[in-house]
Amino acid sequence: MTMRAIKGSLKLAESIRNKRNELNLTIEEAASKAGVGTKTWSRYESGESIRRDKVRGVCKALNWLSLPVKEGIDVSKKLGYDYYKKNEAWSPYLEATFGKYAATSFVIGSEILLDELRQDMEVLSSMPRGSHIGELDISWLNSLLPPQFLTRYDYDFLYALRHIIIRFRSQAPHAKSMIAHSVIEELALYLILEESRSLMEDMEVEISGEENIDAYNNWDEWVFDIFDDMDIITFLYSDLFLTEQDDTYHFDNWFKEQFFCE
Repeated sequence: MTMRAIKGSLKLAESIRNKRNELNLTIEEAASKAGVGTKTWSRYESGESIRRDKVRGVCKALNWLSLPVKEGIDVSKKLGYDYYKKNEAWSPYLEATFGKYAATSFVIGSEILLDELRQDMEVLSSMPRGSHIGELDISWLNSLLPPQFLTRYDYDFLYALRHIIIRFRSQAPHAKSMIAHSVIEELALYLILEESRSLMEDMEVEISGEENIDAYNNWDEWVFDIFDDMDIITFLYSDLFLTEQDDTYHFDNWFKEQFFCE
């Protein structure tokens, strides 16, 4: 069966080429980030069609949420706060407490993360039980999750992580707070932050005063303000500690409620 494709065009090719140049990427670097060959990428820039299973890789390489031809949105033009505030997962709490850019970050990062979870889960679902993302030819999450516990990231784990992100998103429009009671909840929010980083740094921000400048410059502090510490970095993303089984941040304890519990 023929794989469906996004029809190419000279306009799409120009958008891809211009964005690659804007990011100072060579064709080889962009192709590597997208998980395709250099000849394939060159065909994209000449106006040929893009297979649907390759679209996410192209968007990831170019820091796009979607291709310019998708859903009538020209993502080669930068999207701003007003666009994301219409999203179903917009959090008035984050906006009021940490600023509108924190709420924007939550929307962007959670959507990207859910998309990447879906793609890794689709591949794992066709592999033997117990297979993990380290065994995938291309994994969107391999470089994001703490490397110490790579072999634990199987389909069941990704499903549980996905459930937590969906729960945070469903609660966001009406919740009066956003609290992480467990390491897996901390990790979900941290991954959302990191997944939003490229688009947040790339999006057009209208700054009209010192207060707005400060608000944008500190947009990525909301997660650690919620945690009230940076232990997730110290224990899971630094080389300072080898986490032992009894430690709070050992994988065996990730799903236990340990923080801000009465």
